[in-house]
Amino acid sequence: MAVTAAPTRARHVPGAADWAAAVRLAGDLLVDLGVAGPEYGEACVASVRERGPYIVLAPGLALAHARPEEGATGTGVVLVRLGEPVVFGHPANDPVDLVLAFATADAEAHLDVLRALATALGAGLAADLRAAPADGLADLLAGAVTR
Repeated sequence: MAVTAAPTRARHVPGAADWAAAVRLAGDLLVDLGVAGPEYGEACVASVRERGPYIVLAPGLALAHARPEEGATGTGVVLVRLGEPVVFGHPANDPVDLVLAFATADAEAHLDVLRALATALGAGLAADLRAAPADGLADLLAGAVTR
């Protein structure tokens, strides 16, 4: 399953100071994409602070998100690939080098993006993102989650 016309953006960075900085980088990409306000990235960080590293879904992979009412203005998916992984505090899946993040303006789109990402990750998206050259990340992510 893919999401119709969800804009994407991806960036490779050498590293981030910590997990919160990595999540903020992803939040900034959502703002740049025009699908979230600046408060959305902070809501993503606050969610991890409150609930722990539940967003670290698989070895090396985190999926940052917040509720639509916490600053989402549209639907979009972004990736920050870290050259130097960061620790979130997850007992099995740290350290993290791929931070995916998404914003959606409503609950239905939220579920659609989650399904699309789950399908893409199940088909090997994480390995493909790790192997891709930096200038190929955006196209790879777009192809995985949009139709």
